[in-house]
Amino acid sequence: MRLNTARLEMLSLLDSLGTMRAVATALHLSPSAVSAQLAVLEAETRTELLRRTGRRVQLTTAGRTLARHARVILDQIRAAEADLRGLSGRATGPVRLAAFSSAVRAAVIPLAARLRTAHPGIALEVAELDPQASLPALRRGDYDIIVTADFIDGSMPLHPDVQTIPLLTDDIVLVTPRSQTGSETPADLADFAEAAWSIDMPGTYLSNLVTSTCRQAGFEPVVAGRFASYEVLLAHVEAGLSVSLLPELAVDRRYRVTTRPLRRPLTRHIYAAVRSRSTLTAASQVVLNELRDLSAASANIV
Repeated sequence: MRLNTARLEMLSLLDSLGTMRAVATALHLSPSAVSAQLAVLEAETRTELLRRTGRRVQLTTAGRTLARHARVILDQIRAAEADLRGLSGRATGPVRLAAFSSAVRAAVIPLAARLRTAHPGIALEVAELDPQASLPALRRGDYDIIVTADFIDGSMPLHPDVQTIPLLTDDIVLVTPRSQTGSETPADLADFAEAAWSIDMPGTYLSNLVTSTCRQAGFEPVVAGRFASYEVLLAHVEAGLSVSLLPELAVDRRYRVTTRPLRRPLTRHIYAAVRSRSTLTAASQVVLNELRDLSAASANIV
């Protein structure tokens, strides 16, 4: 039995994306072409990999097992290709990294600048991605490394395919217009029950953070604005139109706002994550090491 890597990639994507149509879109193929290739993979392995119920397709236990192996195999191929490119003794090749917006600004952009000088052979591709989307994207092989954060209660959704590396801690702060006083005094959120709030789009990390924390303080936040951009949100607060909760890393000091610690402190933990069953390329290992060094330096400065 010889496994075809293109078909393994389709199976891995189906495990992550859930539908033939989504796999077809990702690979620029038709759904019927994907279905036909996966049928060939079943014939090659002499194993039922998919269970079809009407138009829905689910992976069997064997299918999920092979999909996990497929991710490892595809990563090993990429590592072999990178090693061949790096026979000069220097880490070279592409590294795909995704991070949420404040981590991009605080850590990933300085990382990219450092790599361009210290490791010019590494081609770092950076994408902005919300923590709730980055873990699935890592598992399906869209990225080699992600920078993500835990959720409000300090939990981190773990998966046996993912290994996390602690980087930083980041306090959640109340953000108010600069005109307000008492920035050193911890804020009781109950005092802001009648305030107008600005938050992110529904279902995002920041939206869930604000809503859940305000509810724990005994009120439902009155939403005056929803903004996908931290910059727009901070401008809204700066104009005196709202208050908000933000991780401290997300507060751009160019905006005239005041930050206050919370009376009931909240801290999020920031991690790098990689696929645990896969071998990092030399270039990816360099990027991960540099990211840890930068994060340690930042923590010491704070």
